[in-house]
Amino acid sequence: MVDINCDMGEAFSIYRCGDDEGLMPLITLANVACGFHASDPSVMASTVKLAKANGVKVGAHPSLPDREGFGRREMKMDRSELTAAVLYQVAALVGFLRAEGMELHHVKAHGSLYGMAARDEEVAGAIADAADVFGVPLMGMAGTVHEQVWGEREAGFISEYYADLDYRPDGSLIITRKHDAFDPERSAERAVRAVTDGVATAVDGTEIPVRADCVCVHSDTPNAVELATAVRSALSPHLAAPHLS
Repeated sequence: MVDINCDMGEAFSIYRCGDDEGLMPLITLANVACGFHASDPSVMASTVKLAKANGVKVGAHPSLPDREGFGRREMKMDRSELTAAVLYQVAALVGFLRAEGMELHHVKAHGSLYGMAARDEEVAGAIADAADVFGVPLMGMAGTVHEQVWGEREAGFISEYYADLDYRPDGSLIITRKHDAFDPERSAERAVRAVTDGVATAVDGTEIPVRADCVCVHSDTPNAVELATAVRSALSPHLAAPHLS
């Protein structure tokens, strides 16, 4: 069975990014921003409540300390400093989850932190050091340093496929500062193939192996609700059952 995950709570004060209310009923896992690239205490609280109301499991979405760059600019931090930053963010979210009687489901790094961890064992290890405190799975990409470092963790590893990002022929993601709209029908068809056949199509047409324990749709993709609706419909025979904690 497969989950659909989405990065949520990426607002700040009166500023909004993405349609969380429209997307939450369409997903099974919410990766909630923890304040370093987006979100604030009020946004975190309301996002957790929204997830609970829709029976969606919640994971932490920690970032490099880069609110101005939305966490999409790389930074150099030593291992202990990076672990502390991730630990701080996840612990904040856990407080809001406990207030609603919910448990932390997983940790998924955001933006450049995610990309750095896919290539660098020290970065991946620093994130694992923080996630181990909470005993939850880490979410990442199979066939990268994510799986190499996180794959043998006792708490587990969740491999994801991206419905609204392009892949290079080497299997790496093309991550842009601003997401473009994707064709919902085409994205849905490719998501089903990733789940059932373990294959994705790169930008040059090359077929590359993937493992899709879950499928990601980004809330800041311009047509995110339309895309998530198509993906959910196409994956309905394979979807994990909803769970309230």
